[in-house]
Amino acid sequence: MPHKILLVEDEESLLDIIKLNLELEGYDVTSVSNGRIALNEIRSKRFDLVILDVMLPEMDGFSICQAVRLDNNLVPILFLTAKNSSEDRVFGLKIGGDDYLSKPFNLEELLLRVQLLLKRNAGSSTKQDDVLKFGNCEVNFITYEVKAHDGKKHQITKREILLLKLLAERKNEVVAREEMMEKIWGEDVTTTMRTIDNYIVAFRKYFEANAKEPKYFHSIRGVGYRFTP
Repeated sequence: MPHKILLVEDEESLLDIIKLNLELEGYDVTSVSNGRIALNEIRSKRFDLVILDVMLPEMDGFSICQAVRLDNNLVPILFLTAKNSSEDRVFGLKIGGDDYLSKPFNLEELLLRVQLLLKRNAGSSTKQDDVLKFGNCEVNFITYEVKAHDGKKHQITKREILLLKLLAERKNEVVAREEMMEKIWGEDVTTTMRTIDNYIVAFRKYFEANAKEPKYFHSIRGVGYRFTP
């Protein structure tokens, strides 16, 4: 079976050229030009590789990558973008990207990088860290089980797990409520900022010895929350 590749690019002429050349190499290519549609494709289908532009309508490539990694999806991601500063490259790789190619690029180089990523992924058994440990507490991102500060174990929901994973991946950074809403709840209109506050209250009950003086989950007034392991 041919490798399945999702190509996400909003420049129509470039999208057509890349798609054609990938198909000539024998790949099964799905192409989209909208960020939110791309994320839905990744969540609903299986791909062997995602080629992802950063500047996209509705949802940028960095946010897509973060959301995909929060889902524990290990599909290789190759950023293909005009954002070519060293800071952008470092950030793209830090949040879970596997490779980064700046525009303009050599088509042969792109095809070679695609080949190498597919080959590396086929022979790799590497997994993301499945368990987060801090203090006496643990979070298992696979089983959705947590060990609280008192040693008791609890089963929590997928959204709780996703929010914990987002905070853990951004440890010691302030994560805005708006970002949490977009990445965890998406277009769910029933969710409010109060929902996020309630999740944090639950986390403090699980993980803080004194919920009124939190050690790990800190409120940043008017902005969001910071996780400090």
